[in-house]
Amino acid sequence: MNLCDQSVIRSLLARHGFHFSKSKGQNFLVQSWVPEKIVSASNIDKTCGVLEVGPGIGPLTDQLCRHAKKVVAVELDTSLKPILAETMAEYENLELIFGDILKLDIPQTVAQQFTGLRPMACANLPYYITTPILAALLESRCFSSVTVMVQKEVAQRICAPAASSDYSAFTVFCNYYAVPKLLFDVPASCFLPQPKVTSAVLQLQTRDEPPCEILDESLFFRVVKASFAQRRKTLLNGLSAGFPELSKGQFATILAQCGFPSNLRGETLDIADFARISNALHQALLK
Repeated sequence: MNLCDQSVIRSLLARHGFHFSKSKGQNFLVQSWVPEKIVSASNIDKTCGVLEVGPGIGPLTDQLCRHAKKVVAVELDTSLKPILAETMAEYENLELIFGDILKLDIPQTVAQQFTGLRPMACANLPYYITTPILAALLESRCFSSVTVMVQKEVAQRICAPAASSDYSAFTVFCNYYAVPKLLFDVPASCFLPQPKVTSAVLQLQTRDEPPCEILDESLFFRVVKASFAQRRKTLLNGLSAGFPELSKGQFATILAQCGFPSNLRGETLDIADFARISNALHQALLK
């Protein structure tokens, strides 16, 4: 069964009485080169166990099952259960979990399902929930790499250099956990129904260690969030607003100790700069 053939898809969905859900951001692939290229670029092989998020009717799942040793696919929409039972019937190396990936204990699932395998994550993520799912996958620290198809604008933001217009707190977050690489674009014409934007496939090669020494991880991310909360504000004003327990004068002293001018803006800093500030702040809070 060609799960990217529009006539096959329409017949399959009609047979099961399935209707697309806008609220779930459902857009099914209609070009077979896309899942094939995703799996090929992911370097997935028989040493791998793959967690997939949102299999839909299974075009990417099909390719994953062909190349990986085991696949666990998590699908929120239970109306797809009979469809996936039909389209994925031939694969004994697939386990389907119907539920919310954001409520799943990812580390426990990976430990139980992928013993002795190299864990990887791969997904065509719904636009409306891309950020929390990607954050959950990275924060789990379970995967050697995470390969996802997302809105191109999101992929560009994740890969953006410091001081660019696309650079954001989420850029810093993703680069803290992984080294991102934009692989290729996927036009809107590759989906049914067609979205209004272009997609892109992004691979995040996860880091074994943080990119620099950070004394308090939660404090580091709090500094990053405060620095980007109001982009037009200076770093000093942003940090002062984000940490009301410290005075503006105290922050001015911390920034000076780190070698930063008080009129600097947060979006110009890289991870090492944020680490320097958060580590200095950590020491100041201990006094």
